[in-house]
Amino acid sequence: MTIRLGDIAPDFEQDSSIGKLKFHEWAGSSWVVLFSHPADFTPVCTTELGLTAKLKPEFDKRNVKAIALSVDPAESHTAWIKDIEETQNTVVGFPIIADADRTVATLYDMIHPEASATATVRTLFVIDPNKKVRLSITYPMSTGRNFDEVLRVIDALQLTDGYTVATPGNWKDGDDVIIPLTVQDPEVIKQKYPKGFSSPRPYLRVTPQPNK
Repeated sequence: MTIRLGDIAPDFEQDSSIGKLKFHEWAGSSWVVLFSHPADFTPVCTTELGLTAKLKPEFDKRNVKAIALSVDPAESHTAWIKDIEETQNTVVGFPIIADADRTVATLYDMIHPEASATATVRTLFVIDPNKKVRLSITYPMSTGRNFDEVLRVIDALQLTDGYTVATPGNWKDGDDVIIPLTVQDPEVIKQKYPKGFSSPRPYLRVTPQPNK
């Protein structure tokens, strides 16, 4: 199954480190970061889940819930969580889906046969409160994810949902933004962008971030 941006994230019911979990019900009205890892008790995955746990205050500020997945059973997740907490000096406050039958991995196309026939690659989805997929990133098994980039994109998505703007390359919260080409009416521009804008080219109109 191919999941594209704008698609409704497939719902599922699966075992997890906190018991049986119904995904859409668990997600509620929050944004969600759903990410897979190849296996429990592996070094890169341990650092990734430890980092995610430490980022809980940043996720909370953005109304984001994190949820991880691998094809290991729940008993393995429970033991591994203790290991993560000890080695990464943190508390894992999010569930890990125990996808032993690979139902969710198949639903979300997380197993790439040329990388591994059985383990999930490092797939990550950002899902909004309407259950729509807004970002998908896939990393190889040997490369840990950049969670600063995940937070940056969530900031951009939440900003552009609330304001008619786009974000330039390497944008970070607080930086200037871009007026989309779809906005051309001078009166609308005055109303929407009261701080004005600079325009080195007619197609490139830069304005201060509106909520700052």
